[in-house]
Amino acid sequence: MELEFTPDETINKLTLLYVLDQMEIPLTESSILDICTSRNSWLNYMECLLIMNDLIKVGFIYKDTNDDEPKYGNTNEGRDCLSYFYARVPQSLREQINQFAREKRMEFKRRQEYVSEYAKNSDGSYTVTLRIKEPSLSAPLLELKMRAPTRSSATLTCKKWNEQAPNVFEYLYDTLISD
Repeated sequence: MELEFTPDETINKLTLLYVLDQMEIPLTESSILDICTSRNSWLNYMECLLIMNDLIKVGFIYKDTNDDEPKYGNTNEGRDCLSYFYARVPQSLREQINQFAREKRMEFKRRQEYVSEYAKNSDGSYTVTLRIKEPSLSAPLLELKMRAPTRSSATLTCKKWNEQAPNVFEYLYDTLISD
């Protein structure tokens, strides 16, 4: 039995290529699934996973495994394919994706580059680890470890990190490194 593609499958593949194109940053699998299935109903969960694998196999999406969590983006071939068949993605869907990308791109960038976690210590306090990841570097651009007295203060520190990481980095850099 020969595998055939239905028009919906083609549009769904083009939709995923379009999402990756408009977000303009490599995304983790969980981010792609969040964008395409949870926050928006552009694709269903299982379909999205299958489409990602299909597009990787044909070389339209790359999988970068240099980080803790692999990231995905369009290859040149994927961008070429999208440019040829761009009009097959319904205009209303393109507009939704464009608006979402404009409003949420930085949120997803921060979520992937500004990482925070905490772990409980034997004395009941918590060690909070804050990182700024640079996609092109294998090691973090910045890593800070701090002690927090309670779990609530540890979670609050992690929450604040997403918004304050650039300011903290700028302050440290200006204070310690620049002349």
